[in-house]
Amino acid sequence: MQKVIIIVEQSSDGAFWCRTETDIAGVGLNACGKDVASAKADLLECYEEAKADMKAEGKEMPDVEFEYQYDLQSFFNYFNFLNVTEIAKRAGINPSLMRQYSSGIKTAGEKTYKRLSACVDNIKSELQAASF
Repeated sequence: MQKVIIIVEQSSDGAFWCRTETDIAGVGLNACGKDVASAKADLLECYEEAKADMKAEGKEMPDVEFEYQYDLQSFFNYFNFLNVTEIAKRAGINPSLMRQYSSGIKTAGEKTYKRLSACVDNIKSELQAASF
C-alpha cells in the first residue's frame, strides 16, 4: 500500500484544505471544507472519484494510506478536545502566544513547530502506555 502525505491547512478565508503532497498515479487531490473533518471527508470522496475515473479509462489507482500533516490551526480544529493552553505549557510555550498561533493571528516559526512536535510525540507515548 502506498503512503501518501496529505497537507492540511487553513486558508485566509477560514476554510480548511487538504491536498496531496505528491500525485497518486499522476493525479493530485485537493479538497476543502468548513472544518478539517469535512475537508478530509471531501478528500476521500475525491480519491474514490479519481479511482472510478481511472478504472473507466482502463487504468488502476493504487490503494493508499493517508498520513496527515497539519498546520496549527488545522491541528487544533481537528483535535479540538486538546486544550491549547495545556499543550502550550507542556511544550514550554507562552499560552497566550499559543492561542494566537492556533487561531491564525500569529504564525509559529520552525522552532515552535519542533517543540510542539516533541510535545505531541510525548503525549502519544503517554497515551499508548495508559490503560483503564
